[in-house]
Amino acid sequence: MSGSRKLLIAGGLALLLWGMGYGLWYAVFDEHQTLQKMGGSLAMGFAHAAGRNLAEANAAFDTYSATRFEYVREVDVHSHWSGLAMLLILLGVVFDRVVWEERRRLILAAMLVGGSVLFPLGVILQTLDPGAFPRVLAAGGSGLVILALACVAWGMARTGGSLPR
Repeated sequence: MSGSRKLLIAGGLALLLWGMGYGLWYAVFDEHQTLQKMGGSLAMGFAHAAGRNLAEANAAFDTYSATRFEYVREVDVHSHWSGLAMLLILLGVVFDRVVWEERRRLILAAMLVGGSVLFPLGVILQTLDPGAFPRVLAAGGSGLVILALACVAWGMARTGGSLPR
């Protein structure tokens, strides 16, 4: 088995364990509290609005919005890490069909693994830091995955997907 295939399969398995572990931790220790905070702030916002207390209603809706922002990213991270991990494993199985030489395939595999880690990491960091760095990290990671996938597709299309001889 080539080094690029090993990197993709091992990286995919490690990322799958990490993503599933994060999902388990989140489901057990954080999700219910987050959902309760979302529901409570939304209910309070409507209650304050019905009582014509707009300042309190706006504060409650702001809390709901911030909590929803956090919730969506926390759920997305689990699914993105796990989904990208499965893609890495699948690519690892067929990676010898990419006609590039092994050195190039190893670089592509490293780009795929690196981007698959950085993209969701940037997404989850957005819950801690609303600044530009997490967004740049997420965009850079997704860009690495897209670029590497395009190169892989090109490498497979060059031979019609058949194994090189």
